[in-house]
Amino acid sequence: MSEPYFSSLKCRECGRLYPKKAVHVCEYDFGPLEADYDYERIKSVLTRALIQSREKSMWRYRELLPIDGEPTVGLQVGFTPLVKADRLAKALGVKEIYVKNDTVNYPTLSFKDRVVSVALSRAKELGLKTVACASTGNLANSVAANAAAAGLDSYVLIPADLEQSKVLNSLVYGTKVIGIHGAYDQVNRLCSEIAGKYGWGFVNVNLRPYYAEGSKSMGFEIMEQLGWEIPTHTVVCMASGSLLTKIYKAYHEFIKIGLVPESKFTVHGAQATGCNPISLARKSGTDLIKPQPKPNTIANPWPSALRRTDIMRCGPWSRRVAGRRMRRMRRSLRASSCWPRRRVFLPRQRAV
Repeated sequence: MSEPYFSSLKCRECGRLYPKKAVHVCEYDFGPLEADYDYERIKSVLTRALIQSREKSMWRYRELLPIDGEPTVGLQVGFTPLVKADRLAKALGVKEIYVKNDTVNYPTLSFKDRVVSVALSRAKELGLKTVACASTGNLANSVAANAAAAGLDSYVLIPADLEQSKVLNSLVYGTKVIGIHGAYDQVNRLCSEIAGKYGWGFVNVNLRPYYAEGSKSMGFEIMEQLGWEIPTHTVVCMASGSLLTKIYKAYHEFIKIGLVPESKFTVHGAQATGCNPISLARKSGTDLIKPQPKPNTIANPWPSALRRTDIMRCGPWSRRVAGRRMRRMRRSLRASSCWPRRRVFLPRQRAV
């Protein structure tokens, strides 16, 4: 790209503009900062034909991702299979179900490779030499692997009682693993202090405006793989809620630049019972989502501090899912020869 298509960072709350640096919150109202794009310019250059002429990776949509030049990290990430699961659709009584299988992402077989590749590509553009993250597993592995490939020093901060198998998965890439005693929100606060003092790039703290945008690539791929259509219903595992909002944003961006026709759609969120702060806030009607510092679920999600209004923009539905139902769904996916770790998409007919 000769000239970047994102010009600045913009506060989601007040609209103030910030330079494209390693910052993530507005100094006036503490609102989150997001990449601000020149959609008119993008519309004039990004066509279906151009996208389809590029390598099959998430970077085929690079004009809609927050980097200044060509991507430098994670060039093989993305464009994972969208599997049509006919037997699963029949079992659930719906017309069609597609499963986005991100377990084949490169290099760590996780959705996190998408967001990390964007964050580290931007970190290199900013001249950062050390990158880091706070994680409960998959993110740590992805930061460690992608940083090693990019020639960056890396640190991962994890709960001190994290399972040893997850710790080993990060250590094999040569990262420095630091166990922290305390809840996940305490670890996040520590990361913010370290980022400010030492100038490290924490992918999910001061690099978050770039990191979070990587999630949109999943939405872009879904639309292209469905023949340039938006699925009527999309079900997303929420975790912190970021992926759900970025899938919603991706659909609207493709409409805005004319790559897909405008149509009605709803993005549904699912959270595990035992750590479902977003679902609880939705049901109680409160505007604030309170973190749950001690999750009790087999899904091991992160507590969330997103506002309910951020989620409500995406659609009206938010459901909690008990552990026994998650186990039953895994058995159904295996029986359908369709075994993802994340994301079930239900297009064209409402799920039951």
